[in-house]
Amino acid sequence: MTLSHDISLPLHLVALLGGLAAGTIDAIAGGGGLITVPTLLAIGLPPHLALGTNKVQSTIGVTVAMLRYRHGKLVRLRDWKRAIVFTALGAALGTALIQRLSPGLLAWLIPALLVAILLYTLLTPGLGETARPQRVRPQVLQPCAGTVLGFHDGFFGPGTGTFWAMTLVGLGGLDLRKATAATKVMNVTSNLVAAVLFVAAGQIVVTVALAMALGQVAGSLIGAHLVLSRPPRFIRWVLVVSVTATAARLLWRQFTGQ
Repeated sequence: MTLSHDISLPLHLVALLGGLAAGTIDAIAGGGGLITVPTLLAIGLPPHLALGTNKVQSTIGVTVAMLRYRHGKLVRLRDWKRAIVFTALGAALGTALIQRLSPGLLAWLIPALLVAILLYTLLTPGLGETARPQRVRPQVLQPCAGTVLGFHDGFFGPGTGTFWAMTLVGLGGLDLRKATAATKVMNVTSNLVAAVLFVAAGQIVVTVALAMALGQVAGSLIGAHLVLSRPPRFIRWVLVVSVTATAARLLWRQFTGQ
């Protein structure tokens, strides 16, 4: 575990501001890693420390958003017990395998899935504005989605929040506000598992994680307030922007090798 990694005070401030922006976006529609990981790399952290530091600070910020949604009565933890257990198992497996396998296939597959979700969102009027009948029972949906998406979050990461939200809207029958709130429960689970493993491996920079986490907490509270006070249509358009940016970033990285 590294304390500061020779990161100056102004760069800690950059990390804090990056956390603020990411926390706001992530609490609404996911995709905060699109901001935090490049920020951590830009201030000078090597990739392994950037990934570990990101998981630690993200866990803190997402936990705050989840608690805010719980206080606003958008989500009850006991309703998601199965999803929590299977998400934790999937995330542990994914985090363990990322140290041994290349995520090359997912690097192409995930942007393609995100583009499909983007088109589905744009071409489906009123998506998630009201609750709909469940297509898959929670007893089946939660273990299956938890295992697959928990693994994805531990192994690769980008797009996890979006995949959860669309799964809960399309198959679980939730509106976008409740789906967004429930997504944070699983995000906390998978992030926490990955963070513990990164901490155990000593792959975090403590001071940077704390600085960025402070920004994440503030941003999470802002984003959660917007979700609680705005109609689902607002979340839908933030989701469109987040998905577009995430897919574009992943495709750019693949085509340019950056």
